[in-house]
Amino acid sequence: MKNKKDTIILRDNCVFSPNIFKAIKFATKTHEIYQKQKRKHKDIPYITHPLTVGLILARAGAPENIIIAGILHDTMEDGVAEHKVTRAMLDERFVDSVGNIVEGVTEPNKELPWHERKQLALEHIKIINGPTLWVKSADVISNVSEILDDYGHDGDDVFSRFNAPKKDIIANYIAVLRALIKRLEKFDIPLIVDLEGLVFEVEELAIESTPKPTQCFLWWITKQQAKIKK
Repeated sequence: MKNKKDTIILRDNCVFSPNIFKAIKFATKTHEIYQKQKRKHKDIPYITHPLTVGLILARAGAPENIIIAGILHDTMEDGVAEHKVTRAMLDERFVDSVGNIVEGVTEPNKELPWHERKQLALEHIKIINGPTLWVKSADVISNVSEILDDYGHDGDDVFSRFNAPKKDIIANYIAVLRALIKRLEKFDIPLIVDLEGLVFEVEELAIESTPKPTQCFLWWITKQQAKIKK
């Protein structure tokens, strides 16, 4: 029979992470249990988004604290008043870096006009650090990929969800993607190919072309083949 010490050693070597599990429960309470939050104008639970961000980060090989921050990245921004999530709450429950990362991707004032909010967010990308860049990049990859998928089904109706015209929404996405690419070039973060592929697909929207599901992959293959020829 294994003693308690042996059990702890075995648990430390498991793929399962109690800390990530705790983050999933915390995010689920914030987005689903306390408010039944949905994706913008869709009957899809909002919790699918932060979980997708966490999966992207895990597949990219991010450290555990960054994966946890990805799962929690919207908790401070989206918590309801009676269950408001604060930096202190995150610091108390998770390692200190998690709260710092989440705070770094939290929009300070969502009451501002759309254009002003997006300009401030774009300027913020220029100063955020490595761990925060991981989460911001995965967040943008998740959001933009979802918009592209929705556009494939619903066309321009997708843009009626936003408080801005289609051309401004597309221009903002392209600016954000390019700003992240520029920042990621200074860090060892393996999400740059995803971002570059999304720039290509979003630019297709600007010329009224419906993106194909395989475009990003085919574009990436073409780029890799060009590198090999060099």
